[in-house]
Amino acid sequence: MSGILEGKRVLITGVLMESSIAFHTAKLAQEQGAEIILTAFPRPTLTERIAKKLPKPTKVIELDVTNDEHLARLADIVGEELGGLDGVVHSIGFAPQDALGGNFLNTPFESVATAMHVSAFSLKSLTMACLPLMQNGGSVVGLTFDAQYAWPQYDWMGPAKAALESVNRYLARDLGKQNVRSNLISAGPIGSMAAKSIPGFGELASVWDTRAPLEWDLKDPEPAGRGVVALLSDWFPKTTGEIIHVDGGLHAIGA
Repeated sequence: MSGILEGKRVLITGVLMESSIAFHTAKLAQEQGAEIILTAFPRPTLTERIAKKLPKPTKVIELDVTNDEHLARLADIVGEELGGLDGVVHSIGFAPQDALGGNFLNTPFESVATAMHVSAFSLKSLTMACLPLMQNGGSVVGLTFDAQYAWPQYDWMGPAKAALESVNRYLARDLGKQNVRSNLISAGPIGSMAAKSIPGFGELASVWDTRAPLEWDLKDPEPAGRGVVALLSDWFPKTTGEIIHVDGGLHAIGA
C-alpha cells in the first residue's frame, strides 16, 4: 500500500534535534512516500548529523529566513534537487532571551522585532521563496503554540505566534487561487531545543498535567508530526487558513 504522501516533494525546516516535531515530520513524510529536503540555520552540520537518523538520505540546505540572499537562491537549489515542491513545513521560531521568562514588560522593541521577523514574517518569506516551485498547487504547514492565551514564561513569543496565526490566514486568502493551502498545527509542549530555550518551561508544560483530557507526553512529538503530514497530504484538499490542535484537547478546557 502506498503512503499518503506518495510522489510528493516536501521542504522541511527546523530539524535540529531527534526530539523535535520537525524531525518526526521528516521521518513520517519519508515513510509515507515523500521526497524531502531539509533546511537549517545556523548550524547545517548539526542538521546533517540528525538527518542521518532518517529512513532515507536527504540533502540539507543552509537557510536563514531573515536573509534575502538565502531566500532568493532557495528555489534554484531546491528545483535542482527535487524539480518542484508540493509541500512546505515551517517549523521556525526564535526570541531573544530578554523577550522570554517573565520579562514581558521590560523587553526592548529590538528583541520583539527579532521575534516577529523570525517567528511570524518568515512564514510569508519562506512561502513566497518556495511558491515558484509549486506550479501545481501545494500545502504550506506551520507550527504554532495556541496564541489565544497568555502563557507562563512565554512572553513575546505569544504575540509572535498570534502574528504567525494571522499570517497563515492571509496566506490562505491570497494563495487560494493558485491552489496553495496554508494551515497550522497548534501543538502541545514538547521538550525540544526551542522549549529548552524558554526559562521556566516546566511551569508552562505543567498545565498539561492537570487540564488536558488526553494524556500528554512531552517526550512524544509524533502526534504533532502526524498532524503536519496529514495536512501535507491530499486528505485535506479544501482546508486552508485553519489551525488544527494537536494538544491533548487542552484548548477546549476552561479549567
